[in-house]
Amino acid sequence: MEYYPAPGRNHLFVPGPTNVPEPILRAMNRSNEDHRSPAFPKLSKSVIDDVKQIFRTTTATSFIFPTTGTGAWESALTNTLSPGDKIISFRLGQFSLLWIDQMQRYNFDVDVVDCEWGAGADLDILKKKLEADYSHSVKAVCVVHNETSTGVTNDIGAVRKIMDAAKHPALLLVDGVSSIGAIDFRMDDWNVDVALTGSQKALSLPTGLGIVCASPKALEAAKKSTSTRVFFDWGDYLKFYKAGTYWPYTPSSQMLYGLRASLDMILNEEGLDNVIARHCRLAEATRQAVKAWGLTLCTKDHKWKSDTVTAVVVPSWLDSGDIVKIAYKKYNLSLGVGLNKIAGKVFRIGHLGNVNELQMLGALAGVELALREVGYPVTLGSGVAAAQAHLAKKTPLIASRI
Repeated sequence: MEYYPAPGRNHLFVPGPTNVPEPILRAMNRSNEDHRSPAFPKLSKSVIDDVKQIFRTTTATSFIFPTTGTGAWESALTNTLSPGDKIISFRLGQFSLLWIDQMQRYNFDVDVVDCEWGAGADLDILKKKLEADYSHSVKAVCVVHNETSTGVTNDIGAVRKIMDAAKHPALLLVDGVSSIGAIDFRMDDWNVDVALTGSQKALSLPTGLGIVCASPKALEAAKKSTSTRVFFDWGDYLKFYKAGTYWPYTPSSQMLYGLRASLDMILNEEGLDNVIARHCRLAEATRQAVKAWGLTLCTKDHKWKSDTVTAVVVPSWLDSGDIVKIAYKKYNLSLGVGLNKIAGKVFRIGHLGNVNELQMLGALAGVELALREVGYPVTLGSGVAAAQAHLAKKTPLIASRI
Protein backbone atom coordinates (compact mmCIF):
# COMPACT_ATOMS: atom_id res chain seq x y z
CA MET A 1 0.00 0.00 0.00
CA GLU A 2 1.34 3.39 -0.95
CA TYR A 3 0.82 6.31 1.42
CA TYR A 4 0.44 9.84 0.07
CA PRO A 5 0.94 13.10 1.96
CA ALA A 6 -2.04 14.12 4.08
CA PRO A 7 -3.33 17.68 4.56
CA GLY A 8 -1.33 19.71 7.05
CA ARG A 9 1.87 18.48 8.65
CA ASN A 10 2.68 15.05 9.95
CA HIS A 11 2.67 15.16 13.75
CA LEU A 12 5.98 13.47 14.54
CA PHE A 13 5.96 12.37 18.18
CA VAL A 14 8.34 9.44 18.18
CA PRO A 15 11.42 9.78 20.41
CA GLY A 16 13.62 10.36 17.38
CA PRO A 17 13.93 11.20 14.65
CA THR A 18 12.38 14.48 15.75
CA ASN A 19 10.82 17.49 14.06
CA VAL A 20 13.28 19.62 12.08
CA PRO A 21 12.47 23.33 12.63
CA GLU A 22 12.41 25.86 9.82
CA PRO A 23 15.65 27.70 10.75
CA ILE A 24 17.56 24.42 10.46
CA LEU A 25 15.91 23.53 7.15
CA ARG A 26 16.83 26.96 5.80
CA ALA A 27 20.40 26.67 7.04
CA MET A 28 20.78 23.32 5.28
CA ASN A 29 19.24 24.49 2.00
CA ARG A 30 22.50 25.13 0.18
CA SER A 31 24.65 23.57 -2.50
CA ASN A 32 27.80 21.55 -1.92
CA GLU A 33 31.05 23.36 -1.27
CA ASP A 34 34.73 22.61 -0.96
CA HIS A 35 35.46 21.47 2.59
CA ARG A 36 39.16 22.13 1.92
CA SER A 37 38.56 25.77 1.08
CA PRO A 38 40.12 28.50 3.28
CA ALA A 39 36.62 29.50 4.45
CA PHE A 40 35.31 26.13 5.68
CA PRO A 41 37.49 25.71 8.81
CA LYS A 42 35.67 28.61 10.51
CA LEU A 43 32.37 26.68 10.44
CA SER A 44 34.12 23.43 11.34
CA LYS A 45 35.89 24.80 14.38
CA SER A 46 32.76 26.57 15.63
CA VAL A 47 30.61 23.42 15.72
CA ILE A 48 33.41 21.18 17.02
CA ASP A 49 33.99 23.62 19.89
CA ASP A 50 30.40 24.62 20.65
CA VAL A 51 28.82 21.16 20.56
CA LYS A 52 30.72 20.40 23.76
CA GLN A 53 28.43 22.79 25.60
CA ILE A 54 25.42 20.47 25.33
CA PHE A 55 27.57 17.78 26.99
CA ARG A 56 28.54 20.33 29.65
CA THR A 57 32.24 19.76 29.18
CA THR A 58 35.22 22.05 28.78
CA THR A 59 37.85 19.32 29.10
CA ALA A 60 36.73 16.76 26.51
CA THR A 61 37.57 16.59 22.81
CA SER A 62 34.62 16.33 20.43
CA PHE A 63 34.37 14.30 17.23
CA ILE A 64 31.57 14.70 14.68
CA PHE A 65 31.17 11.66 12.44
CA PRO A 66 28.88 11.34 9.40
CA THR A 67 27.00 8.43 10.97
CA THR A 68 24.21 7.50 13.40
CA GLY A 69 24.28 6.78 17.11
CA THR A 70 25.22 3.19 16.28
CA GLY A 71 28.40 4.46 14.64
CA ALA A 72 29.07 6.65 17.66
CA TRP A 73 28.76 3.53 19.86
CA GLU A 74 31.35 1.82 17.68
CA SER A 75 33.69 4.80 17.89
CA ALA A 76 33.46 4.89 21.69
CA LEU A 77 34.27 1.20 22.04
CA THR A 78 36.96 0.68 19.41
CA ASN A 79 39.00 3.75 20.31
CA THR A 80 39.24 2.99 24.02
CA LEU A 81 39.21 -0.80 24.37
CA SER A 82 41.03 -3.85 23.02
CA PRO A 83 39.57 -7.26 22.09
CA GLY A 84 39.10 -9.34 25.22
CA ASP A 85 38.78 -6.34 27.53
CA LYS A 86 36.13 -6.79 30.19
CA ILE A 87 33.08 -4.52 30.21
CA ILE A 88 30.20 -4.30 32.65
CA SER A 89 26.98 -3.24 30.93
CA PHE A 90 23.28 -3.25 31.76
CA ARG A 91 20.66 -4.81 29.47
CA LEU A 92 17.39 -3.10 30.34
CA GLY A 93 15.78 -2.27 26.99
CA GLN A 94 16.18 -2.54 23.24
CA PHE A 95 18.97 -0.01 22.81
CA SER A 96 21.13 -1.22 25.67
CA LEU A 97 20.58 -4.70 24.20
CA LEU A 98 21.84 -3.56 20.79
CA TRP A 99 24.89 -1.83 22.24
CA ILE A 100 25.78 -4.98 24.16
CA ASP A 101 25.36 -6.98 20.96
CA GLN A 102 27.87 -4.66 19.29
CA MET A 103 30.31 -5.11 22.19
CA GLN A 104 30.07 -8.88 21.87
CA ARG A 105 30.58 -8.81 18.10
CA TYR A 106 33.82 -6.90 18.70
CA ASN A 107 34.94 -9.74 20.98
CA PHE A 108 34.95 -7.75 24.19
CA ASP A 109 34.33 -9.78 27.36
CA VAL A 110 30.95 -8.39 28.35
CA ASP A 111 29.61 -8.99 31.86
CA VAL A 112 25.92 -8.41 31.16
CA VAL A 113 23.69 -7.34 34.04
CA ASP A 114 20.12 -8.13 33.01
CA CYS A 115 17.54 -5.81 34.52
CA GLU A 116 13.77 -5.74 34.22
CA TRP A 117 12.59 -3.75 31.22
CA GLY A 118 11.13 -0.62 32.75
CA ALA A 119 13.67 -0.52 35.58
CA GLY A 120 16.98 1.28 35.70
CA ALA A 121 20.48 -0.11 36.01
CA ASP A 122 20.94 -2.21 39.17
CA LEU A 123 23.58 -0.14 40.92
CA ASP A 124 23.84 -2.52 43.87
CA ILE A 125 25.12 -5.18 41.51
CA LEU A 126 27.57 -2.71 39.98
CA LYS A 127 28.87 -1.83 43.44
CA LYS A 128 29.44 -5.50 44.33
CA LYS A 129 31.16 -6.27 41.05
CA LEU A 130 33.55 -3.33 41.25
CA GLU A 131 34.40 -3.90 44.91
CA ALA A 132 35.18 -7.55 44.14
CA ASP A 133 37.41 -6.67 41.16
CA TYR A 134 40.68 -6.45 43.07
CA SER A 135 42.79 -6.93 39.94
CA HIS A 136 40.93 -4.20 38.05
CA SER A 137 40.14 -6.56 35.20
CA VAL A 138 37.07 -4.48 34.32
CA LYS A 139 38.19 -1.89 31.78
CA ALA A 140 34.89 -0.09 31.19
CA VAL A 141 31.41 0.42 32.54
CA CYS A 142 28.92 1.12 29.75
CA VAL A 143 25.52 2.64 30.53
CA VAL A 144 22.67 3.93 28.41
CA HIS A 145 21.64 7.21 30.03
CA ASN A 146 18.12 7.24 28.59
CA GLU A 147 16.69 3.90 27.45
CA THR A 148 14.33 5.04 24.70
CA SER A 149 12.40 1.78 24.43
CA THR A 150 11.13 1.84 28.02
CA GLY A 151 11.26 5.50 29.01
CA VAL A 152 13.93 4.98 31.67
CA THR A 153 16.65 7.47 32.62
CA ASN A 154 19.61 6.14 34.57
CA ASP A 155 21.46 8.10 37.24
CA ILE A 156 24.93 8.56 35.76
CA GLY A 157 26.09 10.65 38.70
CA ALA A 158 25.31 7.70 41.00
CA VAL A 159 27.26 5.35 38.73
CA ARG A 160 30.28 7.63 39.00
CA LYS A 161 29.99 7.77 42.81
CA ILE A 162 30.02 3.97 42.98
CA MET A 163 33.09 3.78 40.74
CA ASP A 164 34.90 6.41 42.79
CA ALA A 165 33.96 4.79 46.11
CA ALA A 166 35.42 1.51 44.85
CA LYS A 167 38.50 3.44 43.64
CA HIS A 168 38.09 1.66 40.34
CA PRO A 169 39.98 2.96 37.29
CA ALA A 170 37.55 1.63 34.65
CA LEU A 171 36.40 3.99 31.94
CA LEU A 172 32.81 5.24 32.07
CA LEU A 173 31.17 5.16 28.62
CA VAL A 174 27.67 6.63 28.29
CA ASP A 175 25.11 6.49 25.50
CA GLY A 176 23.30 9.84 25.61
CA VAL A 177 21.61 9.51 22.22
CA SER A 178 18.11 10.42 23.45
CA SER A 179 19.15 12.53 26.43
CA ILE A 180 22.06 14.88 25.72
CA GLY A 181 20.73 18.35 24.92
CA ALA A 182 17.32 17.59 26.46
CA ILE A 183 17.93 15.96 29.85
CA ASP A 184 20.52 17.38 32.24
CA PHE A 185 23.86 15.76 31.39
CA ARG A 186 27.11 16.74 33.10
CA MET A 187 30.08 15.11 31.49
CA ASP A 188 32.73 16.93 33.51
CA ASP A 189 30.90 16.86 36.85
CA TRP A 190 30.25 13.12 36.52
CA ASN A 191 33.72 12.35 35.12
CA VAL A 192 32.26 10.57 32.10
CA ASP A 193 35.06 9.35 29.85
CA VAL A 194 33.14 8.97 26.60
CA ALA A 195 29.68 10.35 25.91
CA LEU A 196 27.82 10.26 22.62
CA THR A 197 24.66 11.41 20.91
CA GLY A 198 23.00 11.56 17.49
CA SER A 199 21.83 14.51 15.44
CA GLN A 200 18.22 13.32 15.03
CA LYS A 201 17.28 13.61 18.70
CA ALA A 202 17.59 16.72 20.90
CA LEU A 203 19.47 18.62 18.21
CA SER A 204 16.41 18.37 15.92
CA LEU A 205 18.48 17.65 12.83
CA PRO A 206 18.05 14.94 10.22
CA THR A 207 19.73 11.66 10.98
CA GLY A 208 23.36 11.63 9.90
CA LEU A 209 25.73 12.90 12.58
CA GLY A 210 27.15 10.85 15.43
CA ILE A 211 28.76 13.12 18.01
CA VAL A 212 31.30 11.79 20.50
CA CYS A 213 33.08 13.58 23.36
CA ALA A 214 36.17 11.95 24.83
CA SER A 215 37.86 12.88 28.09
CA PRO A 216 41.65 13.23 28.40
CA LYS A 217 41.67 9.79 30.07
CA ALA A 218 39.80 8.32 27.10
CA LEU A 219 42.26 9.90 24.67
CA GLU A 220 45.13 8.27 26.57
CA ALA A 221 43.34 4.92 26.44
CA ALA A 222 43.00 5.33 22.67
CA LYS A 223 46.79 5.35 22.34
CA LYS A 224 46.90 1.79 23.75
CA SER A 225 43.72 0.34 22.22
CA THR A 226 44.35 -2.42 19.68
CA SER A 227 40.82 -2.64 18.28
CA THR A 228 40.65 -2.30 14.52
CA ARG A 229 39.18 1.03 13.48
CA VAL A 230 39.40 3.15 10.37
CA PHE A 231 36.36 5.32 9.70
CA PHE A 232 35.86 6.08 13.41
CA ASP A 233 39.53 6.51 14.38
CA TRP A 234 39.98 9.49 16.69
CA GLY A 235 43.66 9.59 15.79
CA ASP A 236 42.91 10.51 12.19
CA TYR A 237 40.66 13.34 13.33
CA LEU A 238 43.25 14.67 15.78
CA LYS A 239 45.84 14.91 12.99
CA PHE A 240 43.50 17.10 10.95
CA TYR A 241 42.55 19.15 14.03
CA LYS A 242 46.22 19.93 14.46
CA ALA A 243 46.50 20.87 10.78
CA GLY A 244 43.50 23.19 11.10
CA THR A 245 41.49 21.49 8.33
CA TYR A 246 39.47 19.26 10.73
CA TRP A 247 38.15 16.49 8.43
CA PRO A 248 40.03 13.31 7.46
CA TYR A 249 37.39 12.65 4.81
CA THR A 250 34.50 14.52 3.23
CA PRO A 251 31.99 15.74 5.85
CA SER A 252 28.33 16.45 5.23
CA SER A 253 28.57 20.22 4.82
CA GLN A 254 24.79 20.72 4.83
CA MET A 255 24.49 18.86 8.13
CA LEU A 256 27.22 21.01 9.65
CA TYR A 257 25.35 24.18 8.68
CA GLY A 258 22.25 22.63 10.23
CA LEU A 259 24.21 21.80 13.37
CA ARG A 260 25.41 25.41 13.57
CA ALA A 261 21.78 26.60 13.40
CA SER A 262 20.69 24.02 15.99
CA LEU A 263 23.41 25.02 18.45
CA ASP A 264 22.52 28.69 17.98
CA MET A 265 18.88 27.92 18.80
CA ILE A 266 19.71 25.81 21.85
CA LEU A 267 22.62 27.74 23.33
CA ASN A 268 21.95 31.33 22.31
CA GLU A 269 18.25 31.78 21.59
CA GLU A 270 16.50 29.54 24.15
CA GLY A 271 19.38 28.63 26.43
CA LEU A 272 20.31 25.08 27.42
CA ASP A 273 18.80 25.34 30.92
CA ASN A 274 15.51 26.52 29.41
CA VAL A 275 15.59 23.69 26.86
CA ILE A 276 15.99 21.15 29.65
CA ALA A 277 13.21 22.79 31.68
CA ARG A 278 10.90 22.69 28.63
CA HIS A 279 11.50 18.98 28.16
CA CYS A 280 10.78 18.39 31.84
CA ARG A 281 7.56 20.41 31.58
CA LEU A 282 6.25 18.61 28.50
CA ALA A 283 7.19 15.22 29.92
CA GLU A 284 5.28 15.78 33.15
CA ALA A 285 2.27 17.05 31.20
CA THR A 286 2.35 13.83 29.19
CA ARG A 287 2.58 11.71 32.31
CA GLN A 288 -0.40 13.55 33.78
CA ALA A 289 -2.35 12.78 30.59
CA VAL A 290 -1.49 9.08 30.83
CA LYS A 291 -2.70 9.01 34.43
CA ALA A 292 -5.95 10.69 33.43
CA TRP A 293 -6.51 8.02 30.76
CA GLY A 294 -6.24 5.32 33.42
CA LEU A 295 -3.09 3.85 31.87
CA THR A 296 0.29 3.16 33.43
CA LEU A 297 3.91 3.81 32.51
CA CYS A 298 6.42 1.17 31.53
CA THR A 299 8.83 2.96 33.87
CA LYS A 300 8.69 1.08 37.18
CA ASP A 301 9.66 3.92 39.49
CA HIS A 302 9.32 7.70 39.28
CA LYS A 303 13.05 8.10 39.94
CA TRP A 304 13.72 6.63 36.49
CA LYS A 305 11.20 8.79 34.59
CA SER A 306 12.37 10.06 31.24
CA ASP A 307 11.86 13.63 30.11
CA THR A 308 12.20 12.78 26.41
CA VAL A 309 9.88 9.79 25.97
CA THR A 310 6.90 8.31 27.78
CA ALA A 311 6.33 4.57 27.30
CA VAL A 312 2.67 3.71 27.94
CA VAL A 313 1.50 0.21 28.88
CA VAL A 314 -1.85 -0.86 27.38
CA PRO A 315 -4.33 -3.41 28.83
CA SER A 316 -3.60 -7.03 27.94
CA TRP A 317 -6.62 -7.20 25.65
CA LEU A 318 -5.21 -4.44 23.45
CA ASP A 319 -2.36 -4.53 20.91
CA SER A 320 -0.42 -1.29 21.22
CA GLY A 321 0.56 -1.58 17.58
CA ASP A 322 -3.07 -0.98 16.62
CA ILE A 323 -2.99 2.38 18.42
CA VAL A 324 0.14 3.40 16.53
CA LYS A 325 -1.33 2.30 13.19
CA ILE A 326 -4.67 4.10 13.54
CA ALA A 327 -2.96 7.25 14.84
CA TYR A 328 -0.89 7.35 11.65
CA LYS A 329 -3.52 6.20 9.17
CA LYS A 330 -6.37 8.41 10.39
CA TYR A 331 -4.82 11.35 12.23
CA ASN A 332 -1.36 11.69 10.63
CA LEU A 333 0.21 11.24 14.07
CA SER A 334 3.41 9.25 14.42
CA LEU A 335 3.91 7.46 17.75
CA GLY A 336 6.61 4.98 18.77
CA VAL A 337 5.87 1.26 18.72
CA GLY A 338 6.80 -1.18 21.45
CA LEU A 339 10.08 -2.94 20.70
CA ASN A 340 11.24 -6.51 21.20
CA LYS A 341 9.83 -8.11 24.37
CA ILE A 342 7.39 -5.22 24.93
CA ALA A 343 6.09 -5.18 21.34
CA GLY A 344 2.30 -5.01 21.38
CA LYS A 345 2.32 -4.09 25.06
CA VAL A 346 3.62 -0.52 24.94
CA PHE A 347 3.39 2.54 22.74
CA ARG A 348 5.68 5.52 23.12
CA ILE A 349 5.03 9.26 23.02
CA GLY A 350 8.11 11.30 22.21
CA HIS A 351 8.48 14.80 23.64
CA LEU A 352 11.96 15.44 22.36
CA GLY A 353 13.58 18.21 20.36
CA ASN A 354 12.10 21.43 19.06
CA VAL A 355 8.50 21.02 20.26
CA ASN A 356 6.28 23.35 22.31
CA GLU A 357 3.24 23.17 24.58
CA LEU A 358 0.52 23.49 21.95
CA GLN A 359 2.18 20.93 19.70
CA MET A 360 2.26 18.55 22.64
CA LEU A 361 -1.40 19.11 23.45
CA GLY A 362 -2.31 18.40 19.83
CA ALA A 363 -0.41 15.11 19.98
CA LEU A 364 -2.13 14.10 23.22
CA ALA A 365 -5.51 14.87 21.65
CA GLY A 366 -4.53 12.59 18.77
CA VAL A 367 -3.59 9.81 21.17
CA GLU A 368 -7.02 10.07 22.79
CA LEU A 369 -8.72 9.73 19.42
CA ALA A 370 -6.60 6.70 18.57
CA LEU A 371 -7.37 5.10 21.96
CA ARG A 372 -11.08 5.60 21.34
CA GLU A 373 -10.75 4.07 17.86
CA VAL A 374 -9.27 0.81 19.18
CA GLY A 375 -11.97 0.44 21.83
CA TYR A 376 -10.22 1.76 24.92
CA PRO A 377 -12.79 3.56 27.11
CA VAL A 378 -11.04 6.93 27.23
CA THR A 379 -12.97 10.10 28.05
CA LEU A 380 -12.10 12.46 25.24
CA GLY A 381 -10.38 15.54 26.58
CA SER A 382 -9.42 13.98 29.91
CA GLY A 383 -5.71 13.66 29.22
CA VAL A 384 -5.54 16.94 27.37
CA ALA A 385 -7.20 18.70 30.32
CA ALA A 386 -4.75 17.14 32.79
CA ALA A 387 -1.82 18.21 30.62
CA GLN A 388 -3.28 21.70 30.23
CA ALA A 389 -3.63 22.05 33.98
CA HIS A 390 0.06 21.25 34.44
CA LEU A 391 1.22 23.46 31.59
CA ALA A 392 -0.91 26.38 32.73
CA LYS A 393 0.97 26.37 36.03
CA LYS A 394 4.45 25.62 34.75
CA THR A 395 4.84 27.35 31.37
CA PRO A 396 6.81 30.61 31.61
CA LEU A 397 6.61 33.57 29.27
CA ILE A 398 8.73 33.14 26.17
CA ALA A 399 12.03 34.78 27.16
CA SER A 400 12.35 36.88 24.01
CA ARG A 401 8.80 38.23 24.41
CA ILE A 402 8.90 39.45 28.00
